[in-house]
Parts: sequence; structure tokens; C-alpha cells
Amino acid sequence: MKLILRADVDTLGRLGDIVAVKPGFGRNYLIPQGLAMIATEANQKQFELERKKLAAQADSLRAEATDLASKIAAAAVVIPVRVGEGDKMYGSVTAANIADALTEKGIEIDRRKIDMPDAIRALGEFEVEIRLHPDVRGILKLQVVKHGQPEKATEQQPEA
Repeated sequence: MKLILRADVDTLGRLGDIVAVKPGFGRNYLIPQGLAMIATEANQKQFELERKKLAAQADSLRAEATDLASKIAAAAVVIPVRVGEGDKMYGSVTAANIADALTEKGIEIDRRKIDMPDAIRALGEFEVEIRLHPDVRGILKLQVVKHGQPEKATEQQPEA
């Protein structure tokens, strides 16, 4: 099945590309989500008419993602965890914990966009990548500390 992409799709292509996909993927996901349309002569002409509007939407989404990436880079997130003997953590820090900590800072991120191959199982400072847009990735500086220990990262930043 040949489709014209109406938006950038991570694994498939860019806005305006004509791609061949399996019929089920096209009918059940791409077309209902508004990400693609069937590649016919009439649809190609229609797409060329609305290309500028779609490109402007894509540019505004990219700009929003860039702004959000700068907010994430500026945010110092500290997650307190309970530890046992020898500073061994009970449990781990997951993407859901990081998303909750960002929400407390006023930054709404879907936990599925947080790119963590494994959960964090140690105290210390970490850099976590967040997929905000196919072209934009945010880097979050995360500090995992003992529960009850003063938060070092918030002391360094002046209150605004």
C-alpha cells in the first residue's frame, strides 16, 4: 500500500514522502491518526495544496519541543529514595518516577517518552534522554539521593 505522509513519522519518513507500508499498518494506524493519506493522483494534488500548512504545523511543533527541551535542561530534578545498609536502594527509579518529579516542577512529560533502557538502581547523578519530537531530544540532569538528605541541586539554584 502506497501512502503520502502528512507528518514526520519516526520509523517511516518525512512530511511529503511517498512510502510503501503493509495494508494493516496504513489502514489501522497511519490513516486514522491523520499521519498519511493514500497516494492517488487526486490526493497528491490535494497534498501539494496543503503542504505549506502542514509544514508550518510541523515547524511549530518542533519549536515547542525545542522550548520544552531547554526547560528540561534547566530543571534540576532530585529524587529521594530509601536506602538500606551500604547505601543499597530499595527498589529503583523508573521513568514513571521521573515523569512525576518533572510534573512537580511544572513540566508535563509522558513517561513513555523518557528513554531509559534500564531502571536506575544506584545513588548519584544521571543524564536521562527524553524524546520530545523526532528531531528534538531533551537531556535531563537527574540526581538520586538518600531519603532525608538535603537536596543539593535546589540549593545551587536561586529562587526566581
